[in-house]
This record gives sequence, structure tokens and C-alpha cells, in this order.
Amino acid sequence: MLQYIVAGLALGSIYAIASSALVVTFVSAGVFNFAFGSIAFFVARFYYWLNSEHHMGTWTAGVLSILVLAPALGAFLYGALFRHLRGKTTLVKLVATIGLSVALPPVANLIFGSQAITAAPGLAALTDKPYHVLGTAVTTDQVITYGFLIFVVLAGTAVLRFTDVGLRVRAMVDSEAMASLSGTNPGRVSLGVWTISTALAGLAGILVAPTNGLSPSGMTALLSASIAAMVAARLRSLPGAVLASLVMGVVTDVIQKYLPTNSTLSAAIVPSIPFAFLTVFLLFYVLRKGTIDEEAAGGGPLDAAIKPAHEDVGDIVTGDERAWERYFGLIPFVIVALLPLFFSGSPYWLGLTASGLTFAITFLTFTVSTGEGGMLWLSQIIFAGAGALGAAQFVQAWHVPVLLAIFLAAVVAAIVGAIIGLLTIRLGDLYVGLTTLTFGLLVETLVFTRDRFAHGGIGLTLTRPSWAVDDLPFAYLSLAVFVILALLILNLRRSTSGLALRGVRDSTPAARTLGLSVVQVKVVVGAIAAFVAAIGGGMQGLYTMSAQPSSYATFAGLVWLAIAVTMGVRSITAAAVAGILFTLSGGLVTSYLPARWGEIPAILFGLGAIGVARNPEGVVLQQGRMIRHQVAKLVNRIAPLAPVPAVAGAGRSGSPPTGGPGGQPVAHAGSNATSATAKVES
Repeated sequence: MLQYIVAGLALGSIYAIASSALVVTFVSAGVFNFAFGSIAFFVARFYYWLNSEHHMGTWTAGVLSILVLAPALGAFLYGALFRHLRGKTTLVKLVATIGLSVALPPVANLIFGSQAITAAPGLAALTDKPYHVLGTAVTTDQVITYGFLIFVVLAGTAVLRFTDVGLRVRAMVDSEAMASLSGTNPGRVSLGVWTISTALAGLAGILVAPTNGLSPSGMTALLSASIAAMVAARLRSLPGAVLASLVMGVVTDVIQKYLPTNSTLSAAIVPSIPFAFLTVFLLFYVLRKGTIDEEAAGGGPLDAAIKPAHEDVGDIVTGDERAWERYFGLIPFVIVALLPLFFSGSPYWLGLTASGLTFAITFLTFTVSTGEGGMLWLSQIIFAGAGALGAAQFVQAWHVPVLLAIFLAAVVAAIVGAIIGLLTIRLGDLYVGLTTLTFGLLVETLVFTRDRFAHGGIGLTLTRPSWAVDDLPFAYLSLAVFVILALLILNLRRSTSGLALRGVRDSTPAARTLGLSVVQVKVVVGAIAAFVAAIGGGMQGLYTMSAQPSSYATFAGLVWLAIAVTMGVRSITAAAVAGILFTLSGGLVTSYLPARWGEIPAILFGLGAIGVARNPEGVVLQQGRMIRHQVAKLVNRIAPLAPVPAVAGAGRSGSPPTGGPGGQPVAHAGSNATSATAKVES
């Protein structure tokens, strides 16, 4: 037993170092760093490159990685991204850091190589012999880990409590606005915090690599455990995060003593322990206080007063918009619709186009949940997998026609989505993201791994309808499904429920004040988003003619989110463009670039999601607006706007003018309602 406890404390110490870094960055900068695992992977991969591939000494490589590269990387990321997140909404902060988490691993593979690394060294020399304490072997790596944890806790406490630097950091935690008024430079403090946090991420990545493996998935497990410890500490308590990490590490190792070996259930339970911790603490806090919000007790009254209001850039319109401009945004969709005919003579590109249309259907789920509902659900890929696997079950068990089976599986997913929407009603945006992420990971590890779905690793078979066996008719079947779901979303957007939805998205407290039912809105959005995701997943399975659980990994869904956000999460047309680009970009890279450049699309989509900090509307809406503006200027030169008819009585004394400066008409809020809807649609 002592051997398991010693190993568990070492693992918990690594979790504690990671969670400490996350807590410090959150309380001081207000950013939950979803890219922590990717940063840890980047630094650990650099350490491996120095130590194992170029045979540099262990401590020399460690110093260069942890004390040189990691702080430099942190300073670069602060200048390029994190400083632009100050004052942004929680949604924008999360999406931007998720984009960074998508982009960094392929960048590391591009620089250092993408070979699989099965055994990674720690900071101890390979020739070191273990120590024996009370008859239990203790490795040098474990001793180093304990030492680093003690150093981080003691040094961090001393700096924060007894130095001028710590005073400035604590002032930032209490109120950034008041700290600025007292002469503290928030930018410099944040820069220092991010460099230290990145160094701790690199340290945690190097320490955990011998246990979890040197891979993005191994660092994802580190991030997941750190998230659980943070939630246990209410995101703000450093001692609480350390204690929760140590307990979680011990439980993870001790429980393996009592689980049967070579069991699929054991293999599923062990990685699920952090999510069990997260779920228990979330339930405890919600039942205890009725609600849990990441912004509670954060900052002061002045910070809340100067916080920028929500700006829905997708609804900004001009008063001189013409009728033809309202449909300008349909041009990209028409191009997408014609692509199957254009590629009909090339089976390879036609297949990629058909696959892209199935992804376009799936990406509509982000249009509903994030674009319309303002909720960051991180489990949408799980609903897509449920659509494919559920459809296969309906077909094989009850011999239901495949398209009807996809619909039935989507209905089941919608019910689950409504339940999740109901359960997360009292959570803040960050907690909603963490809760849905936990839900996705639990389903992935405990449900999708069952042989009923995995079927020995080969998945389940889905057969296309006889009239859609070829890719061309299947592509237009997918396009038809996309159009039907798009019309459903448009109807929701233009309905009374859509107005209520926007009110809740802009301000939940204000919506409650107006008497809007927040519960109803969240449940409706959750149900529709899950339904759309399941339809998309079913169509993906129908394209490949196989429902494979491994195709629906939760963290792979973050790539989907990055793509949707890059193109424009509020635009229906952008979802179609995103799906096509997702598959065609991979085909272009595979066909025309060397194999080592194969991850370029993931890097670009990740960088695009990072760009949400500066461009929340996405590429499609932004570029469409610029092109529309240039075309409108050209049209105005050819056919100027007709003069506004004189209003009766306008010339009488005391009557207000009907035009703006230069006689131009003034657009009123009521006259722009239709044009606003049309522009959002584009």
C-alpha cells in the first residue's frame, strides 16, 4: 500500500504544480488557460529534443527548457494573445485559449518532429538507483517532484506575502482597476505572471512525461486533473488546489491496487477519476449555494463598473443597405452548393466535398449553442458520436431505415442535451464549459469504450441508402439536410423565442428582470444543439459507412470549435464554408505538400480561433462585410441612392429634419430589424 501512496503523492505533486499555475493566472489575469496542456507538451518536447535527440545533459536541458524557453514562450504568448484578452468576455477568453491549445501541438511536431515517443525521460539520470524508505522504493524522479512542489509552494507563498512584487499581484487579484489607480502597471504584472505560469507548465510537462507519456493526449490528462483540482478550490484557493491535487493523485494510484488488471473497465475508470472529483465538487457547490459563477468574488465594484458591455458585432448594420446587399452573404453558400458538380469528375475531391458537407451540418451545432445561445459547450463531438453510434444501434437491433435511425438517435441526443441545459442553468460560462467537457470525457471513457459500440475496435457498420451510394447524390443529400437545419435555426432566430434567446445571451440578469424564462431558453438551446450535432455525426458515419467511437474524441471536438469560430460562429453560411475548408484544406496539403506539413490546417484553424480576441465575428462575416462595402461603393457610383421622398410637413417651422448631414436618410432602429436578421444570416 505504501508503494501506491508514494507514487500517488508524486503524481499529485505534479497535478499540484500545474493547478497552482492555473490558479495564479486565473485570479491575477482573469483567464482560464485551456492551452496549459499544450504549452506543457511544447516545452517537454523541446526538453526531449535537447536531452534525448541531441544528448545534452539532463540538468542543462532542463534549465534551457524551464528557465529559458518557457518564460520566453510565455512572454511571446502574452504579447501576441493574452494581453488582448483583458476586459473580454469569458466566452472570448475560453475560445482564444482553446485555439492556442489546438495550434501549439502541431507547431511542436512541425519543429521537433512528429514521431511517436513511447518512453520519455524525466529530470533524473537514467543511471540513478531508487532509494528505499520503510521498505518502499522511491525513485529519484519522485524525490525531484516532491522537492519542486515544496519549492513552488514555499517560494510562491514567500513572494506573494512578503515582497513588493507579491503585493502588486495581490492588488491585481483584489481589483485591477484600483491597482492601476495606485500606480501599479497591470501589463507588467500580467507579463510576469504569464512567464512564471508558462515555466511551471513546462516543469509539469517534463515531470509527468515519464508517467503519462510525451504526447498531446498525455498532457491533456494533466490539464484535466488540474481542472478538477481548480474546481475543488473554487478556481481561486491555492492551498485548496494543492490539497485536492495530492488527494486526487493518491486516489488515482491506490484505486489501481483494488481494480482487476487487464480489464477494459479498469482502463476506463482510472482516467475518469479527475472527472469524478470535478463532478462531486460541482454538485456540492451548487447544492450548497444554489449557483456557482467564476466571476463571484472576483475584482471590485470599480472593475465591474468599467467592464465593457456585450457587443454583438454580427448585428451592426448601416442605414443605407440595399435589398441586394441582404442576400450578398448567400454567395459563398451557392459556391459551396456547386462544388459537388464542379468535382463530379474527380472521385477524390468529390469525396472530400461530400465529407465536408457532413462536417458543415455538425458545425451548425456551434451556431446554435455558442452563436445563438452564447454558451460554450465542449461536448458537441460526443453528441455527434451519439448520433452515429445510436443510428447504428437502431439499424442493427430494430432494422430501422438508416435515415430514420439517424433522426431517432438525434431525438435521444436532444433529450440529453435538454437535461444538460437544465443542469447547467445555475453555472457561469466557465463552469458550463468545464461541466460539458467533463460530461464528454466521462461518456468517451465509460460509454464509448464498451464493446457494444467499439465492437472490437472496428466500430459499427452504417450503410447508405441505395439511391445515395455514390458520393454525388450523397453530397446533395447532405446539402439538403444542411438546408433543413439552417431553416430551423433561422426560424428560431426570427421567432419570439429567438428574441428571448438574444436577451438571455446579452445579459442573463436583465433577462430575468424582464420576466424572460432563462430555464426555457437554455433547455431549448441545449436540445436543438444536441439534435443538430447528432444529425451531423450520423451523416459523418453514413459517409464513411462506419460508426467508430475513436472518431469522436472529446478533445478532437476542440478542433471543430476552433474551425467554426475561425469562420464565424454566428453565421450559417460560415458553417458551410468551415466544413468544406476542413476537408479540402487537408486534401490540398496531402496532395501538394510534404508529409511533415500535414498539420498546417490545424495550426491555421487554431490561429484563427485565437483571432477571436480581435475579430469576434469570424472570417466569413468580416471579409463579406468588406467586399460588400466595396461593391456598394462601386454601385453607388454607377447608380446613386434615390433621394428620400419629402415627408409632409417637413418644411414647416419647428418640424425636425428627416435627413442627416448632407440630406442623407437616417436609419431608425425599427427599420433595420429585417436587415439585421439578414446580415446575421450571412
